[in-house]
Amino acid sequence: MANISKDEQEFLISVANRAADTARGITLSYFRGQGLATENKAAQGYDPVTKADREAELAIRDVLQELRPNDAIQGEEHGFTPGTSGLTWVLDPIDGTRGFMSGTPTWGTLISLRDETGPLMGLIDQPYIGERFFGGFGLAEVRHGNEQKQIAVRNTQNLSDAVLFTTFPEVGTKAEGDAFKQLSAKAMLTRYGMDCYAYALLASGNIDLVAEAGLFPYDIQAPIAVIQAAGGIVTDWQGGPAHEGGRVLAAANAELHGQALEILSTAPAD
Repeated sequence: MANISKDEQEFLISVANRAADTARGITLSYFRGQGLATENKAAQGYDPVTKADREAELAIRDVLQELRPNDAIQGEEHGFTPGTSGLTWVLDPIDGTRGFMSGTPTWGTLISLRDETGPLMGLIDQPYIGERFFGGFGLAEVRHGNEQKQIAVRNTQNLSDAVLFTTFPEVGTKAEGDAFKQLSAKAMLTRYGMDCYAYALLASGNIDLVAEAGLFPYDIQAPIAVIQAAGGIVTDWQGGPAHEGGRVLAAANAELHGQALEILSTAPAD
């Protein structure tokens, strides 16, 4: 893991916040606007992107180029830019573009910083609500306007008492969907469609589990940092590292994680 001094940690946090502030102005200028054009990036299915996605990432990159020119950048919309510091910023300017284009305030801007071991810090920013969840370097907090408070996961111990989230009801492949249905049948409540905001709800002690499949690194690295800082656990469906994406299980605590993993780990490989 990178050896980063306290002063540099504070500077890195300020860079992340400045980048998120800059992206906020752009995304809010388009959100719930009339006639926002979308394009489909997917060869099969539907994976929308908007002008807001692309402009927001470019704005974040401008901030990083000014303040951290030696760091690498991995972004959803504009690819990979190499660096020399050993640190990489991982960006998703609008996680939840479907929600963004539909007017639901459940999308977010994801900004994280990683080294070769995985994410060191990250933030989940929901500009319309005005909430920013941050985790890393010993901090786990949410800011809303001038308010700032510590966050922590909750202590639900039994799957039968747990609130479970995922983004799409079909989850992923048929095998992944079948495994999720088994997990959902054991949970107290299952809800859908929150994108990155579900991870923020888990980190802040409002829900217990998030299970997804088919993710990319930029979808999950910021949520990993926030949830782990708040005391939660994020792995793949076999219990291994999840920061490269794929199948992801986020849990409020080890007990719930183990119960959910017992079910999801039975899903055969693609």
